[in-house]
Amino acid sequence: MSVRFPDVWRLGVAVSAEGVDWAEAVLERFAEAVTMFMDDRSGRSDGEGSWRVEGFCRSHPDVAEIQTALELAAAANGVATPELSIERIENRDWVADNMRDFPPVDAGRFFVHGSHWDGRVPKGRIGLLMDAGTAFGSGEHATTKGCLLALDRLGKKRHARRVLDLGCGSGILAIAMSKMWACPALGSDIDAAAVRVAADNVTENGMAARVRVVVSDGWRNPALDRAGPYDVVCANILARPLCRLAPGMALHLAPGGVAVLSGLLERQERMVLAAMQRQKLGLRFRIRLDGWSTLVVG
Repeated sequence: MSVRFPDVWRLGVAVSAEGVDWAEAVLERFAEAVTMFMDDRSGRSDGEGSWRVEGFCRSHPDVAEIQTALELAAAANGVATPELSIERIENRDWVADNMRDFPPVDAGRFFVHGSHWDGRVPKGRIGLLMDAGTAFGSGEHATTKGCLLALDRLGKKRHARRVLDLGCGSGILAIAMSKMWACPALGSDIDAAAVRVAADNVTENGMAARVRVVVSDGWRNPALDRAGPYDVVCANILARPLCRLAPGMALHLAPGGVAVLSGLLERQERMVLAAMQRQKLGLRFRIRLDGWSTLVVG
C-alpha cells in the first residue's frame, strides 16, 4: 500500500546577516517551522555574507499577506523588500531521504549516527543514535555540533551530577551529557511532539533509566526546579529566547555551574552575552562554526 505524505510549501527570502532577525520573525507568523543558513558563494565564514531564511507550512500560504508583511518589515528596517519565493515540495518521505543522506558526525568524543548506519562506534567514543526527524537535533547542524564540542571540552575538566537540556528537541544533548558524566539528565521542550521524539530517542539509546524528558515552557514546569540546581545547562534555542531565559538560568545553576548556549549567529553574541552578564554569568569560552556561535557562560 502506498503512503501519501502531506503537501509542504517552502517560503524563502535572501537577506543580509542584519536581516535574518526580522525575516525570521515575519516567516514565523506564516510557517510551522523556520530555518536559516548561509548562502554565500564568496566563501565567507564570519556570518556576514548572504543568508537564506526559509519557512515550511502544510497549508497553502497567503502570498499577498506574506508579501505585505515583508514590505512593512523591510521598510521599518530601511532596506529593500527581498524577493519572496514560494515552492510546493513534492510528496515524499523526507525523513527516509534524510536518513539515507545523513552520514555519521564526529564531535570530539561524541559519534552521532542514524539507525541506517551499519558500522561500529569507534573505540573510546560515545555513540549517539539519532535519526533525522520531526525534532531538531541530529548532530549535523553547526549549533548542535558546537554544543557537543563544548560538552567534550567541559568533560575534560569537570564532573557534573545534575544536568539539564533546556529546549531539548531530539534530546541529543541530554543523552550526550548523561552518557559522558554517567549522571541523571532532564530534558524539556515547549513542543509536546518534540518531547515524544526525545523520549523515543532516550529509549533507543538505552538511557531510559537516567534521562527524563518533560514538556515545559521555559522554566515553568516545577520538575525543572525539583531536579536542580544544575552543574551544566544546555540551551540550543535561538538568541532572543536565550535572552528571555537568562534570569532563570542564573537561578537554576549550581555554584560553579555553567550554561552552554547556542542557536545564535556570531553577530548575536553581544546581545546574548549582555543578557547573561546582567545575571553575573560571564563568558568562559566560545566555539564558532559556519557563522553560528556556541557560548559557555558561568
